[in-house]
Amino acid sequence: MADEDNDGKPPAGGSGEGDGPDEPNRRRPVPRKPVRPNPPGGGILMGRPFGVPVYVAPSWFLVAILITWVFGGQLDRVLPHLGVVRYLIALFFAVAFYASVLVHELAHTVAALRFKLPVRRIQLQFFGGVSEIEKESETPGREFVLAFVGPLLSLALAGVFYGAMHAVEPRSVPGVLLAGLMFSNLLVAAFNLLPGLPLDGGRMLRAVIWKITGKPMTGTVAAAWIGRALAVTVLIGLPLATHAGGLARDGVSGTDSLTDALLAAILAAIIWTGAGNSLRMARLRERLPELRARTLTRRAVPVETDTPLSEALRRANAAGARGLVVVDGKGDPLSLVREAAIASVPEHRRPWVAVSTLAQDLKEGMRVPAELAGEDLLEWLRATPATEYLVVEDTGEIYGVLSTADVERAFVEAMAKRPDQDGSRPGG
Repeated sequence: MADEDNDGKPPAGGSGEGDGPDEPNRRRPVPRKPVRPNPPGGGILMGRPFGVPVYVAPSWFLVAILITWVFGGQLDRVLPHLGVVRYLIALFFAVAFYASVLVHELAHTVAALRFKLPVRRIQLQFFGGVSEIEKESETPGREFVLAFVGPLLSLALAGVFYGAMHAVEPRSVPGVLLAGLMFSNLLVAAFNLLPGLPLDGGRMLRAVIWKITGKPMTGTVAAAWIGRALAVTVLIGLPLATHAGGLARDGVSGTDSLTDALLAAILAAIIWTGAGNSLRMARLRERLPELRARTLTRRAVPVETDTPLSEALRRANAAGARGLVVVDGKGDPLSLVREAAIASVPEHRRPWVAVSTLAQDLKEGMRVPAELAGEDLLEWLRATPATEYLVVEDTGEIYGVLSTADVERAFVEAMAKRPDQDGSRPGG
């Protein structure tokens, strides 16, 4: 088959030479967008509030054990008569705390759904949770609201727990639990309001800079680098602050110093990595519009079910095509001949092999609209994994065949481009 890239012109349809004015315009149903399956590797599925799956990552159990141990020790100092029961109470606190984190993430999710932004999942994990929102906000105002609602709800929860504290005895189990939940939600709100990505405060700062400059990428770069500065500050400042506080009281043990240093290192690594990922995702979204189904589609020719492979390849080469679509007697597409299957057939056997034996049936989601581009195109392909797709016009007419390998190659090339390769040249 001819190794020729599509030039952006409509590939051959029924005749292999393009849709001429004399061909009938058969209108077929426009393909529906496939439903994305549940994302793999999320952990234990806990439920689907608002239709969004909530997962608990395995790392949460390590944190639950750590919180149970630390809070149990604090209970022993405040309420020494509890004995071993204090660890059951501490485990309840760990679960209640992460329920508060879930409420924080649900605030982001509800705001995203309100703005018509798809949410892939919520995951509770080490040091908090994350709402995986798959698209960027369309305006800086929406981005600011989307980021702010999480800390706002954490502050509201802290206020609720503070109010409830006044209804119970201070040095009782309910009093200690409510005080712990109030303090932890205040801490979550304050930490997330720090002005650096990937924290909510960083997204709010990004929205402000985006509003001022009119460039979302400028806001992302600034907030990401501030996030990296925060990571360094946490790495150095947290151990120093706790060490100074310990000296001011009764001294600090080597174990406490090691624990503080380890905690600071983990927090700093999370912030630094998240800031870097934010930069990469911003760059990715800048490049995604370059991926267009229409320009990546291979020219294709239709062949009937019993056509010998050698004859089908002859027609494709004559038409300058690189795809084969198996059709019925009315010209409606049935399946796609897989490129890998063609390569596996020796040349001397090709006259005796029918194309139908090498074809993959067209399933739901394998008919891709020709106008899809960017994130919409990638989302469509992720929802229905395959090696080849049938690309169709909005009338249902065959446009060509889209290969996953071509999309991946174009994606890598787009990401590798330097800013001065985007079509604009420096003056002079």
